[in-house]
Amino acid sequence: MLPPRALFASRPEDSRGRLHPEGSSTFRSSFQRDRDRIIHSSAFRRLKHKTQVFIEHEGDYFRTRLTHSIEVAQVARTIAGVLRLNEELTEAVALAHDLGHPPFGHTGEDALQNLMAPHGGFDHNAQAIRIVTSLERHYAEFDGLNLTWETLEGLAKHNGPVDAPVPYALSDYDARHDLELGTHASGEAQVAALADDVAYNNHDLHDGLRAELFSTDELAELPLLDGCFAQVDELYPGLNYYRRRHEALRRFFGLLVEDVIAEAQSALAELAPRCPDDVRAARHPVVNFSDPVRRDLGVIRTFLFHRMYRAPEVIEMRAKVTRVVDDLFPLFMGRPDLLPRQWRKDVEEARSDTALARIVLDYIAGMTDRFAIEEHRRLVGGQLADAI
Repeated sequence: MLPPRALFASRPEDSRGRLHPEGSSTFRSSFQRDRDRIIHSSAFRRLKHKTQVFIEHEGDYFRTRLTHSIEVAQVARTIAGVLRLNEELTEAVALAHDLGHPPFGHTGEDALQNLMAPHGGFDHNAQAIRIVTSLERHYAEFDGLNLTWETLEGLAKHNGPVDAPVPYALSDYDARHDLELGTHASGEAQVAALADDVAYNNHDLHDGLRAELFSTDELAELPLLDGCFAQVDELYPGLNYYRRRHEALRRFFGLLVEDVIAEAQSALAELAPRCPDDVRAARHPVVNFSDPVRRDLGVIRTFLFHRMYRAPEVIEMRAKVTRVVDDLFPLFMGRPDLLPRQWRKDVEEARSDTALARIVLDYIAGMTDRFAIEEHRRLVGGQLADAI
């Protein structure tokens, strides 16, 4: 039997509600309904064909945004359960946290940020809010998914309190439904954010090894990982190469999860929050890595930056996919009639270049890797799409 939830856990019966009031469900809590709406959304399905580091079609074993989101949700539920937080809210935030990512990962985000600089910029966290509050248009009574305040807060503050200037996509919704952007998020949202860090630090090492961007021996010399490999070698001398690295990385994965749990338990014991708002009002996040692990992760991230994210073959592909976005954006700005029919009404109502740019941004940001490449082949032509 699961232990009772803590006083500082979010409770669906105490939710601040939805922008558009709805009746309750017979069988599901409001946070469970949020999770289910996210899973059934078009944006969530598209994550299957959006990249993490490698372009989606470069290999079947590399992570996509979808597999990453599922891994984050698994880690987040585990941590939330131990901390006696609300697992359903934690899972909803974890599953939705990457909905705003454009095609081609951070490369696509960098390209759109440059293109949108004259029009308020681009931020993938803010774009996730725009997707779940406006761009998912399936329900009869409202645009978006009409998620609870708590889930939206978790998405908005995925990286902590939001400082000025607030991105347009977020400020537009916040003006209608105050998400209290200046405070920390709930404990559940903080768990989802740290689960994101745990997941990508682990699986980027997996993917980099599979892509042969670095060797197992190099990983075995990094902090945290050195102890994991040493433990495996002691327990299983002469273990097969693939099993050895898998056993070491799963220990690394567990080490990170256990560190977050221990650090959060200590912080919560010191704070002694009596309600979710006590967590929001704290001077520091209550869910974090310990200082030694955070320091060692900095070394691993530096290694990944140079050996993986800025590897020559990755840089070469970054240049190609940046051109795809750089070509499509001005094309749609000059020829909005090329946008699909369901976007035409928004175009007709646009009263400025900035309004049109945001429509074009929404369209391109929603593309999958493969669709963006195919649209470039169809509308622009040339050999670029064939070279990706």
